[in-house]
Amino acid sequence: MTVPNDVATLLADAYDKLKSADLPTSIRLLDTALSVDFENEEVLFALTCAQWWRERFTRTESMHNSFEKADFVLSQWKSFQAFQRRTQNAFEPARYAFKRFVFGSALAWYEAAAPCENVDAETALRLGRCLKGMGDFRKAVERLEAATNARKDDPETLAELADTYALVNETRVSKALFREAFFINPQRVNLGFLESTMIERLVESVAAQGFNGPELAEWLPVYGCLSGVFNVKRELKAAEVGRLKQSIYELENEAGENAERRGVLVPRLMNKYFWLVDHMINVKEDRARIDEVLLKVRILDPGIYRQYVS
Repeated sequence: MTVPNDVATLLADAYDKLKSADLPTSIRLLDTALSVDFENEEVLFALTCAQWWRERFTRTESMHNSFEKADFVLSQWKSFQAFQRRTQNAFEPARYAFKRFVFGSALAWYEAAAPCENVDAETALRLGRCLKGMGDFRKAVERLEAATNARKDDPETLAELADTYALVNETRVSKALFREAFFINPQRVNLGFLESTMIERLVESVAAQGFNGPELAEWLPVYGCLSGVFNVKRELKAAEVGRLKQSIYELENEAGENAERRGVLVPRLMNKYFWLVDHMINVKEDRARIDEVLLKVRILDPGIYRQYVS
C-alpha cells in the first residue's frame, strides 16, 4: 500500500481508519504525518488522543465479556471529553472521528453480546446511546423508544431519547421528555452522554452560577423552567398529584432537619413547587392557594421567585 506524503491526506486517511475502528492503522498514519510535519498542531492533537485511547483499549484485552468491554469504553467518554477540552483549537474532524471510533467500537461489542433484535430495556438503552453517538438518529430513536416503553419512568432513558429528538429538531417532544426525566430524578440523568445544544447550553448556564456535581443536576430543571427550556408541560393524573404533594411534604421536613443536604433538597423542592403551581393553574385552582405555594418559593429563594413570577 502506497502511503501518501502530505499531511492533509494522511490525517483524512487516519480519521477514516478511526471511523472503521482501526486504531492501530490510524496511529501509524498519524506517526507518518508527524514525521512530515512535526509541528502540526492537529496531528499532535490527534496523535495524543489516539495514544490516550490505545491505553484504554489495551485494558479491554483482559476482559472476556463484550458487554463489559463496551461499558468500560463508554465509562471513559466523559474523561476523554475533559481531556479534549485542554486543547483550545476545535479540530472538529479529529473530535468527530474519535467519537465515531468510541461509540462504534462499543456498539459492535454490545451487538456481539446481544445479537438478537429483541433485547431487554437496559441493552436497548446502550444500543440507542451508541447509535446516537454515531449519528444514526433514526435507529437510535427506535432503540430508545423501545427502552422507554419497557421502563416508562427511567430518567436516564427518557433523557437519552429527549437528547436524540433534540438532535433531529423535534424540539417540542424533546423538551417534554427532558422535563419529565429531570422531574423523576435528576441524579439518574447521565449528563456525560447528552450532546444536544439545548441541554449543553443549559448545563453551561447553571454551572456558571457556581453549581456542580449533584447540586448542578438538581438546579437544571429549575433554570430549565426559568429559561424556557422546560416549557412543554403536561397535566398530572390524580394519583400523580397526590404523590407530588406527599413528596413535597417529605422534602420540606427533610430540608428543615438536614442542613447538610439543603444544597440538593432546595432545588429539588423548588422544581416540585413549579410542577404543583402549573397543575393548580391548569385546573383553575383558587388564586389564594396558588399564592401559598408561591410564597414557599419566595422563602426558599427570593431571586428565583422574582424570575419565576416576572
